[in-house]
Amino acid sequence: MNDCLFFGQNQYPKIIKNEPEIIKKPIQFKFENENENENENENENEKQIKQISSGNFSTIFLFKNGKAIEYLNENNSKQNPQKIQIEENIQKVTVCYSNEAILTLEGNVFAKGKDINSNNPKEFINISSLIEDKNDRIIEDIVSGYNSIYLLTSNQNVYGIGLNQFSQLGFNSKTLPNTEKPILMMRNVSKIFSGNTSNYVFLLNSNQELFGCGWNSYGQLGLGESRKETEIQKLTKIQNIPKGKIIDIQSGFFHSIMMIENENQNQNPKRKLYSCGNYPCNGLGKDESTYEFTEIKSSLFENDDNILDFSVGQVHALILTSKPKLIVFGNNLYGQLGTGNTNYQSNPIQIELPELRFNENISNYHISCGFDKSFLYYSPPFSNLEEDLINLFRRKEFCDISFKTENGEIIEAHKLILKYRLNQNQNEIEKLQEIISKIN
Repeated sequence: MNDCLFFGQNQYPKIIKNEPEIIKKPIQFKFENENENENENENENEKQIKQISSGNFSTIFLFKNGKAIEYLNENNSKQNPQKIQIEENIQKVTVCYSNEAILTLEGNVFAKGKDINSNNPKEFINISSLIEDKNDRIIEDIVSGYNSIYLLTSNQNVYGIGLNQFSQLGFNSKTLPNTEKPILMMRNVSKIFSGNTSNYVFLLNSNQELFGCGWNSYGQLGLGESRKETEIQKLTKIQNIPKGKIIDIQSGFFHSIMMIENENQNQNPKRKLYSCGNYPCNGLGKDESTYEFTEIKSSLFENDDNILDFSVGQVHALILTSKPKLIVFGNNLYGQLGTGNTNYQSNPIQIELPELRFNENISNYHISCGFDKSFLYYSPPFSNLEEDLINLFRRKEFCDISFKTENGEIIEAHKLILKYRLNQNQNEIEKLQEIISKIN
């Protein structure tokens, strides 16, 4: 059985039956069919969690075997998990307010929701195939905002689809209020950062320069005191970023949290968290909004401790450290902080956890925050050579080096890798490993 803890709002959808609508302390999560008489090995393989993504109306569990199930909030639903009917192996899932998106190993993105397909919002459609440039249709990563979805292509271009009511797609919201077709936002991007409750987005280019656009009423973009516009219509470079390597940025409704890794240390680089935005949720304990990324300081972050993972919900945040500790702060109206009450926490505090498999490796635990929900789950690294090869061959520069292809031949190289994966041809896989080793 997987270690998976749940706490917070147990409705919209109801995640655990026979439990109250507000779960104030972490409890063990079990899938509905976990105790059924099934083949033990198949059941265990299917229930090895790879990722959890939770929005306001649905929660998706992705498993090691490339399959996924979703809990939906529908009037005619009994709140039972439903298998997502996608023929391709699923690599990543992302859920926002009313939309969902799925990235497959083949580099396709299937999405559904009223902001994606208004004619049939319950049907998954291939939105990557809607990109006008056919050479840009292999997708490497997906990230969701509140009502929008962002696609990072193998050519390191970013496209946005969905609502643009706060210019979160990088265009004037009056001239482009929404789009059901991916539109190009920026080229030469290495990472996308947003959150399933945020109406703004961050893009990091290959030169480690950070840009942002969208809703900024509370300084969520960290642009500084001089930029307090409600709406940042164009992607704008963010200055005064803390020194170090940006590992992650996660966004809530009113605030953003950035993880920076100090690269100056020889071993175990130290990670720190920086926050900006509305003061009740950012963990800074200040009675005013903060317009630049400012370090979150607490005695709970000891010198010999390090941050392993963190996640941001609509107005709350969870942090997992190597001690191990689970540190929480923010809104707790639905028990999403796991403190046993519904008291607000403006400063970081530590909560108690049931005994888990921490003796295996605490770094194998991950956090996922939904709107008003929280998950802590065990997910060991799934080393898969074929999956790694596919990810590498999505990159244009890798294809250029190994096959000297033009941009238009990336798809053919990608299909070649898929053939090796499906045929399980060990000799061919070894050849590919040799190519990778030469490049590295």
